[in-house]
Amino acid sequence: MGKTIAAVATPQGEGGIGIVRISGDGAVDVADKVFRSQSGKVLRDAAGYTALFGGVWRDDEKIDEAVALVFRAPKSYTGEDVVELSVHGGSFVVNCVLRAVIDAGACLAGRGEFTERAFRNGKLDLTEAEAVMEIIAADGEQALRASMAAKGGAVSKKCAAVKESLTFAAATVAAFSDFPDEEPEFSGIDRLEEMLVNAEDELDRLCANYDTGRMIRNGINTVIVGPPNAGKSTLMNLLVGCERSIVTPVAGTTRDVIEETVRFDGLTLRLSDTAGLRETEDTVEQIGVKLTRERIESADLIIAVVDGADVDRDETAELLDGIKGRPAVVVLNKSDLNVADKTVAESRGLPCVLMSAKDGTGLLEFKNLIKTVTNTANLTGAEGVYLNERQRDCAVRALKNVREALDALRCGMTVDAVGVCLDDAVSALMELTGERVTVEVANKVFEHFCVGK
Repeated sequence: MGKTIAAVATPQGEGGIGIVRISGDGAVDVADKVFRSQSGKVLRDAAGYTALFGGVWRDDEKIDEAVALVFRAPKSYTGEDVVELSVHGGSFVVNCVLRAVIDAGACLAGRGEFTERAFRNGKLDLTEAEAVMEIIAADGEQALRASMAAKGGAVSKKCAAVKESLTFAAATVAAFSDFPDEEPEFSGIDRLEEMLVNAEDELDRLCANYDTGRMIRNGINTVIVGPPNAGKSTLMNLLVGCERSIVTPVAGTTRDVIEETVRFDGLTLRLSDTAGLRETEDTVEQIGVKLTRERIESADLIIAVVDGADVDRDETAELLDGIKGRPAVVVLNKSDLNVADKTVAESRGLPCVLMSAKDGTGLLEFKNLIKTVTNTANLTGAEGVYLNERQRDCAVRALKNVREALDALRCGMTVDAVGVCLDDAVSALMELTGERVTVEVANKVFEHFCVGK
């Protein structure tokens, strides 16, 4: 019999309810030692998905009223017997209940140990388990959709389809290698190449979506840049919805980087309003300009704000030339005062919008351009996107091995060489889903979880 674990499954602090979760072969017996139902019924006689009302006791002292909810293995989150004790949600009372459960024979759960047991018991694969924490950490609609899709197996299903194809190809290569005089299950080298090309395309798409998925989960690291007095701080305030940045007619007002997080249309933008880009003798402003250039280099998205009346200035051309090829949106600002020519940006391949940050004109088109530039415009939430670097690394290794198999095949190398590459690709995909993963890797995944999940 494995150890029975327990932990508080709700956040610490005051709330309407607090839950102590118990899981393991002895979960019901432990709960019966501390819980007394009002009806007199004991938990060991309760069927799964049954709730009993009563109280939690420690020795002869009642700690609190409680509802005990019983889940029977294997139809529980962990795949084991689980009891959840719901009490009033104060930190002190919840911790008193946990202490009583520990005294009754349970062990304090480690980080992510409930989800780890779900993984070990086949309730979740590793990508689905990792999605649990992404759901908890989601701070926007798109992030929640992507995490829920992963929890529902979107990544696993795509990987499984590729893995099945590669496994079939590897088996065929092995059969042909062992029995070269006999016809393999499908004939012709062209068919094998076609399968590998299809696998390469699917893995390439999944890897290409990683950066989009990262931005959806973590927020889009966005920097607002432009010359002084172009309207950067006004745009910042428009997006935030309040006076976050100081706006004055004096050039060089913004000297430090001002940061804020905003959400729209399910996306999270982590905005940085920066010092105006110009040559200056002011030492403090020089530091601000230096910080601006550093932020440009590390940004996921650049919003270049230019006064519509200044599109023909050398400083504007220098700014736009410097961000060509980067994910960027050019805002030709102050459309309420003048009419600007978009071609100055569009001729450089930069999407552009005429806008008045002062009164909000052009805001909808601006938001749509951001979704287009960040490749989130058509995201529905059903797509499989990798949630972390571990998943991406496994996929990249699988893709590398598929490409090496294709190169070996096209160069006329022996089928044994192709088979080795295919075996390595399949192994990488099995590591991604957790079908073949070391204890060290699994432990590293779950150590990032919170206690109680």
